[in-house]
This record gives sequence, structure tokens and C-alpha cells, in this order.
Amino acid sequence: MLHTIKNYFVKYLPQSPAGRTGCVALLAAALLAWVDLRLAAIPLGIFMALCSAAPFIPSSSFFLPVISRGTCSRKAVALTFDDGPDPLTTPELLRLLKKHRVSGTFFVTGHRVVRYPQLTKEIIAQGHSLANHSFHHDMLGAFRSTPTMQHEIGATQRALKDLGIVALAYRPPMGITSPRLRRVMQKEGMFVVNFSCRAWDGGNRRIRNMSRMILKRVRSNDIVLLHDNLAKPSLFSHWAGEVELILQGIPQKGLEIIPLADLIGRPVMIAAGGPAEIHPGPNSEHPSITR
Repeated sequence: MLHTIKNYFVKYLPQSPAGRTGCVALLAAALLAWVDLRLAAIPLGIFMALCSAAPFIPSSSFFLPVISRGTCSRKAVALTFDDGPDPLTTPELLRLLKKHRVSGTFFVTGHRVVRYPQLTKEIIAQGHSLANHSFHHDMLGAFRSTPTMQHEIGATQRALKDLGIVALAYRPPMGITSPRLRRVMQKEGMFVVNFSCRAWDGGNRRIRNMSRMILKRVRSNDIVLLHDNLAKPSLFSHWAGEVELILQGIPQKGLEIIPLADLIGRPVMIAAGGPAEIHPGPNSEHPSITR
């Protein structure tokens, strides 16, 4: 009997931890209801609490698989930059990365790709990777309808495809996930990449001590979150100085800065129109494409 029940749950329970937890909570509620109907609320309440908290934990794979750390055997980290491209910050960021011979991954927003296509192309030309960060960066995007979420991600995919790129990695705005995101990722053939080290800079609105916070927290296999935009242009020099300190300080901690694809062991973008993979490198003027 127990063997039959076990086989039933292995075969029919949903694939995500959220689905499995929900089924277990329902089963527990049903069993407890036989003892006291009031007790049935306990497992259901725990499940609802988990569902409420999980979207706001960037490392949580409760609803779908989320990559938030690397799997590399080297003592290394990867740098990622959200919210760009930006005509003020991106050129300086590219200059600093080139100076330190470092590759980064830019999680770009679709409306900025459409507005600044040449700047987006320059990111690729200088040997960096591009990934999807939604079209409008809607803070509540994870809680919109599935068609709306599909449009946000799909529109950015189309904008990148016009530049010859298919993004495989997606980072939701604020790193917030939801059950609907799983279906969209499956349809688009993409996966979610969040982060494990950040400075809580509010999209470069709180730059003070940004480098100190990153360097204090960064560990091997961290995916570091930084931003490629600036709400206040007057902070440009301060921001550039903080990025410089981060690029200097990480190697001084005995950590190598490597491409995100190398850190997680899978490509984050490919060439549009075929199976070619794009292998960015900070020491070449253009990325190489292999088939």
C-alpha cells in the first residue's frame, strides 16, 4: 500500500517544489481535518506563507529553477549589470572593464535596446554577453498575467534578435519570481539567473560605500549584481570610482573575475539563426562565433 502511494506521488506530483509542497500541504490538511477541522489550517497556512515569501528571495527555486550562484571549481566570480544600456554609464563601464581585462554580462531592458541599438552592439563588440531583463522593467512584472509577462520577455528577445543575439538567460526585475514565470521560460527556451552578492544600491541611487559592501560580502562562485544606469548624472564620477574599486578589489581578495557562462557552466546567449555559440573575451575586439 505504502509503495503504491509513493509511486503515485512520484509520478503525478508537479515538478516544482511549490507544486510538491502544495500537494503535501493539501494531503496533510485532509488528514488533520479528520482529527480537528481547525488543524487543517496549519499546513495550508504554512504553504501560503512560503508562496508569499518565495518571490522575494532571489536564490529561491520554489516556483522554478533559479541560478543564483556558480558551480565553477576555480576561485572565481562573475559580474552582471542590470538596467542598461545607458549612454552615460555604459561607455565608461566598458572602458573600465577593458582596462581590467574583464568580461561582464549585461542584463538589458528591451526598450533601451530599441532606443540605443549601437550602444548595445558595442557591448557585444567589446566581448561581453547580453541577457534579457524584460522590456519595461516593470517592478510588479512577476505578478502580471502570463500573456503580459510573455510580451515583456518576448519583446526583448525580438529586439536582441534584430542585433543577431538570442538571450538564453533571463533576470526578472528585482529578481522577483512567480509560478507563471516557469511557463514562459519553458516556452522561450530560457532559464533564470539571479544573483548572490549585491550592494543594495537601489539601481545606483545609493552609491556611497557600494564597493565596500561588495568587497566585504563577495565569495567564490558569487554572481555579483551591479547596475548600468544612473538616476542622478551628478553622481557619475562617484559611481565610476566605486566600480573601479570593485574591479581592483575582487582580484586582491584572491578571486578571479570570469564570464558568467564559465561560472555557471552554460551559455547565456547564442547567435540568432543557428546553433552557433558566442564566446566573449575581454582581450579581443570582437567575440568569436563557433558552430
